[in-house]
Amino acid sequence: MASTILVTGGTGTLGRHVIPLLLDAGSEVRVFSRHGRERGDGVEYMTGDLVAGEGIEAAVDGVEVVLHLAGGPKGDDEATRHLARAASAAGVRHLVHISVIGADRVPLAWLRSKLAAEQAVAESGIPWTTLRAAQFHDLALTLAEKMTKLPVIPAPGMRLQPVDSREVAARLVELTLGAPAGLVPDLAGPKVYTMAELLGGYLRARGRRRPMLPVRIPGKAGRAYRAGENLSLDGAVQGQRTWEEFLTERVGLDRPLHGADKS
Repeated sequence: MASTILVTGGTGTLGRHVIPLLLDAGSEVRVFSRHGRERGDGVEYMTGDLVAGEGIEAAVDGVEVVLHLAGGPKGDDEATRHLARAASAAGVRHLVHISVIGADRVPLAWLRSKLAAEQAVAESGIPWTTLRAAQFHDLALTLAEKMTKLPVIPAPGMRLQPVDSREVAARLVELTLGAPAGLVPDLAGPKVYTMAELLGGYLRARGRRRPMLPVRIPGKAGRAYRAGENLSLDGAVQGQRTWEEFLTERVGLDRPLHGADKS
């Protein structure tokens, strides 16, 4: 009999790629989210709130594996503690968690919350797997769309290593269907870009021009970003899909970004 897998955040960017892959693998899939849906396409939907600790016990009942994708700008630590406690009580045998590269190195509040969530998974008593991934191309696109609306674009002094969300989804499904592995190697994109390069690529794809103003990120976080603490240059699994290829698909880019292969 196929195992039942509970996916939190199954209706988000990553979840929409993960669910079909799990179904194709023959898994029974249950999705936990704040908004209810009728059962469809072989997926059972259950409603609740991880941060508030509501509806979790019913969601994990009868589940063998939990794939924890849900996240937000705050409250991830508390949400994950609620989930881990309920999953442990229900006898879940594998808890898989997506986190962010640099969670243990960049001193920002939302990354401290991510690190605390990792710790909640590791201390749950459930065999576990955690994958740290770089920012998705989708997030970089959202940032570029917002920032390039300004007459002068601020270009923070930081580098990113964006990765395709579909590649992250495929890796997570592989981990979910496999044995618990603890903290596995990071998953990052194939190239490192400055913010100016990312924004410049988007502008060129749109056929626009905007002046850019370099901005220095202050404080400890700025020092961490300048040191590349949000990157994974050694020992990471590298995705194949570049920012330029993603833009070609989503926006339309007819030539490569100058300097994009510098890393």
